Amino acid sequence: MVHETSYYDILGVSPKASPEEIKQAYRKLALKYHPDKNPNEGERFKLISQAYDVLSNPKKRALYDRGGEQAIKEGGLGGGGCPMNIFNMFFGERMQRRGKNVVHQFAVTLEEMYNGTSRKVGIQKNVICEKCEGYGGKTGSLESCSSCNGEGFQIHEQQIIPGMIQSIRRVCADCRGQGERFNSKDRCKTCNGHKVERKKKIIEVHIDKGMRHGQKIILHGEGDQVPGLEPGDMIIVLDQREHPVFQRRGDNLVMKMVIKLVDALCGFKRTIHTLDNRTLLICSQPGEVVKPNDLKCIQNEGMPIYKDPYEKGWLFIQFLVEFPEKDWLPEHLMHQLENLLPPREDVIISDDTEEVILSEVEPQLQQRSQREVYEDNEGSRGDVQCQAQ
Repeated sequence: MVHETSYYDILGVSPKASPEEIKQAYRKLALKYHPDKNPNEGERFKLISQAYDVLSNPKKRALYDRGGEQAIKEGGLGGGGCPMNIFNMFFGERMQRRGKNVVHQFAVTLEEMYNGTSRKVGIQKNVICEKCEGYGGKTGSLESCSSCNGEGFQIHEQQIIPGMIQSIRRVCADCRGQGERFNSKDRCKTCNGHKVERKKKIIEVHIDKGMRHGQKIILHGEGDQVPGLEPGDMIIVLDQREHPVFQRRGDNLVMKMVIKLVDALCGFKRTIHTLDNRTLLICSQPGEVVKPNDLKCIQNEGMPIYKDPYEKGWLFIQFLVEFPEKDWLPEHLMHQLENLLPPREDVIISDDTEEVILSEVEPQLQQRSQREVYEDNEGSRGDVQCQAQ
């Protein structure tokens, strides 16, 4: 006579159920309420596992039938095992508790890193097959893999040199290392026996202000699903696209601005369109001369500081002075221009001084000379060396 039936009720079977009926009931419930599919059903999954732990063991079941759950506790045979371990034992799996992480490159613009944004994107991932609930095929038709004799791997021998043989252990391609498989007629038609299927999932990625190229965003539990395992994480790696105006240097921004010679000598006004669609007006002071490659800066107009977005880096502006073309001014006006400019430097010419012809440099030779000067000033760099070759 059965003392209490709560464990039987949890599995939905009769107290007279056979071991096979108990096994089938547990498998169905465990797959349905496993944390992979129902994260909010952790307690229920634990109760299901405890009930199976007792009723699947003949000694524990007999003790439970005589004295109920109290008899199990007093007899030291309590069903306190880890639910995940019971699940793995049931399916004959010796696997890690978490699945592998999945890494995705995520292209972002500098504007998105400056302003912060949220974007929805479709990601392909493995999910547990809904048709077979992650079992892979027809119930009870799983059999030992004949290709690897249930080992999950095969030994391949190859000759390295005459008289020397190397043995290589490889995962069995037929059962994918599981040691068991379904016949083709018994496999799930949806997942073809793989237990998972490839599906597209829409996820939302939040990009905070000031994030950087290569920074990782971790979406916990969004990795590929594997039956019996807690899903790994999905790791989003930010990949910043090049910007046509601004270059990022840490928390600072750098841009180049081309001005004409008259601007460099007589003053100028220019506007800058920022990454958050504001317009800045910059101007040089009266009497200020801007030289080629001069570097100026504007405070608090660089990138927002990550996690402190009200603070910003600096905006650096490198000025490139555009000189007029040859013969831009009639010769008879040169004297007037010369009187307005600082005086020439006097040159002492002796009797033995030789006068030579100053010629234009061919474009290719000019580029090569500029590279050599760059290497002398900055040190040798791999990309410059490649160009020089």
